[in-house]
Amino acid sequence: MLDELWQRRRGLVEETLRLELDRTPSLNQTLFDAMEYSLMSGGKRLRPILLMAAADAIDGSGEKFLTTAAAIEMIHTYSLIHDDLPAMDDDDYRRGKLTNHKVFGEATAILAGDALLTLAFEVMLRQEGVAASTMLRVVNEFARAAGSAGMVGGQAIDLQSEGKTITLEELRCMHMGKTGALFRASVRSGAILAGATEDQLAALTEYAEQFGLAFQITDDVLDFVGDEQMLGKPTGSDARNQKSTYVTLTSIDSARKLAEQTIDGAVESLSAFGTEAEFLRELVRYLISRNN
Repeated sequence: MLDELWQRRRGLVEETLRLELDRTPSLNQTLFDAMEYSLMSGGKRLRPILLMAAADAIDGSGEKFLTTAAAIEMIHTYSLIHDDLPAMDDDDYRRGKLTNHKVFGEATAILAGDALLTLAFEVMLRQEGVAASTMLRVVNEFARAAGSAGMVGGQAIDLQSEGKTITLEELRCMHMGKTGALFRASVRSGAILAGATEDQLAALTEYAEQFGLAFQITDDVLDFVGDEQMLGKPTGSDARNQKSTYVTLTSIDSARKLAEQTIDGAVESLSAFGTEAEFLRELVRYLISRNN
């Protein structure tokens, strides 16, 4: 079930991204090319798929919200472009291709990220079949997740932590922002769009937070032992940048064990749901075996 539905929805997200990008005017062709280069470079499209899966868990309506799902990927892509910059993680490759600034230069890469972030909210508001009050709630979820209380705040902590040993609690706080905030917003927004009750939303929020933690732990493990060909980027960047991770603060075995416990917690948070949430259960179990 996981592979078949994932591939179908990944294809739908790709089609929607292409449609929304092509209908967006730009004053500068090079800027448009830079936006397109990173946005259409592939990837798992995990965040849009999480939004649809959360909506499915409420009423099976996931694919109704492809427009909003695509907008999430624009926010995620902006964050990757900026994370790869020399002033941030200074990476040369992303998804097996040269990073945006290596192709278009740092200034254009910064602008491409800025353009994708702002475009995301424009696209989000093109979503049809949703009450304005509900859409405003979703926009607020993503605005908070992308800003100083979420991704940007987590990235700031990450930069300030280079070369320092931080505690596991500080590490978790950092990644709840940098990585976890967008997962949380994706799941919560899918539930909100589908009309979740407060109890359903609380359960799915707990799932999303556990999912984000498990994703980051396995990401740390992959940076330590992963295959560069499978990852599409160099491994060992955390060590080179002297960053604290779940591996460096504990051990490979301890990190893997913590990931397994976190995944179990995510699955348990869905105990009130039936088969309609099975895809969410499979998604979080996938994390323990992923290789990219």
